[in-house]
Amino acid sequence: MKVSVCVPAYNHEKYIAQMLDGALMQQTRFPFEIVIGDDASTDATPAIIQKYMQENPGRIRAFLHSENQGPKEPREFAGRNNVLQLLKACKGEYVAMCEGDDYWTDPLKLQKQVNFMDANPDFAMCHHNVTVIYEDGSAPHLFNNPEQKLISTIEDILEDKWFMATASWLYRNYFLINDFADWHAKAAAGDWAVAIQLAANGKIRYLPEVMGVYRKHSAGLSNVHSRDNRNFLKNRREMFENVGQWLENRYSNTISKTLAEYDKQLSQPEKIGS
Repeated sequence: MKVSVCVPAYNHEKYIAQMLDGALMQQTRFPFEIVIGDDASTDATPAIIQKYMQENPGRIRAFLHSENQGPKEPREFAGRNNVLQLLKACKGEYVAMCEGDDYWTDPLKLQKQVNFMDANPDFAMCHHNVTVIYEDGSAPHLFNNPEQKLISTIEDILEDKWFMATASWLYRNYFLINDFADWHAKAAAGDWAVAIQLAANGKIRYLPEVMGVYRKHSAGLSNVHSRDNRNFLKNRREMFENVGQWLENRYSNTISKTLAEYDKQLSQPEKIGS
């Protein structure tokens, strides 16, 4: 299998059909599979997934959990186990990420990214621009600005920069034969944890084309993973500290600056309700 499309889903009944349509419309010269993990949704998400499986036999592998995989606490870790199981279930040479509430708009997205990765074995990941839309009616905008670098490295991530919409990722399937780093299980920001491990094994390429949509809404985990959440800030600082040790202090100058910024933020008076 060339590509596994990895789809974590939870209570996405309003969105999952659009996500699946965006994947199924992909025009490729290679086979790809759609691998969905539904984390015991309480809405119609599992039924919609089953309908798509019946209409597209052999194209979708779904793990429809009857119990939420957790962990339930702390809330910053919600959905973690479902995602980790799903990443390990992907058998493709490459993995393309798209959460159940996001979707792709370009039918050649996968082919374009695979073309680049096949021709450039020193790259671990490839991402592209997406449109960010808001459920509350806020104005949409692009995720990446015009100055986004075409080539990034792990050092850019260790500077605490986030420049890759998860729905735009296509990466070499490092986790097919490698375990997750020990510190991964302690990191609330699971997408950061995955990206750091991948970037430790190769460069990151940016394609400036807009080929998908990232949806922000009240149920999204990004509202918990917020700079106003002190627990999340503390966890993020711990993650960078652990990553520094995992990388055997090769990026100590960069990481020390990142840790100093977190110390500065955490030294501020705590906001009520955070």
